[in-house]
Amino acid sequence: MPNQERGFAGMDERKQRDIAAKGGHKVPDEKRSFSKDRELAAKAGRKGGHESGGNFANDRGRAAKAGAEGGRR
Repeated sequence: MPNQERGFAGMDERKQRDIAAKGGHKVPDEKRSFSKDRELAAKAGRKGGHESGGNFANDRGRAAKAGAEGGRR
């Protein structure tokens, strides 16, 4: 099979431009889940990164391990 472009690269140029032009535009409030449910937002804020194991700034060993794995997964 010849090397064919797939996905975004395989689209015609006009469609690529239309999609790319949407980048950086704000999502309307009515489509944002936290704007609809303040309790959900509050719960997420209280949870922080605790349930997911925190962020890499708090665990250098975990960050190093993730970096070593690179994009293998």
